[in-house]
Amino acid sequence: MKKEDKSILIKKIAETVQSYDNFYLTDIATLNAAKTSELRRECSKEDIKLLVVKNTLLRKALESLDGNFEELYPVLKGNTAIMFSNVANAPAKLIDKHKATKIPAFKAAYVQESFFIGDKYLKDLISIKSKNEVIGDIISLLQSPAKNVISALKSGGNTIHGILQTLSEK
Repeated sequence: MKKEDKSILIKKIAETVQSYDNFYLTDIATLNAAKTSELRRECSKEDIKLLVVKNTLLRKALESLDGNFEELYPVLKGNTAIMFSNVANAPAKLIDKHKATKIPAFKAAYVQESFFIGDKYLKDLISIKSKNEVIGDIISLLQSPAKNVISALKSGGNTIHGILQTLSEK
């Protein structure tokens, strides 16, 4: 491959890394073409972009970015496929779904500006809530006290009316 072609690939990989909030490094080396296509379809359904890269090109792309990705460099060995997603736990759930075959095999992840190296973190990554889920939880927590007050006023409306009427008659 020509040096110009490599630099174009490095730039494209870097742009892809920047355009997603999270990415997972996996190993899909033992998948044949049919199984790889099946995995790509599954990724597409979950809004995950799957990209197989050479480790040296990925490393150079990460080095070209503003952030410090040095923690990921030790896992850039063997076959590497990147799962890009804007939903933090989507790739983890997909990897866990295939845990019986261990393919894709989890290597590391960059999720919400944190590094997770090794498969011991996969369960933690599955339980991470997305931004929309956290916002929904906060909204429901904020609405709960207001709903309680309104329901109490509605249920006791007749009682309060009766008390006020009795007091006004006295």
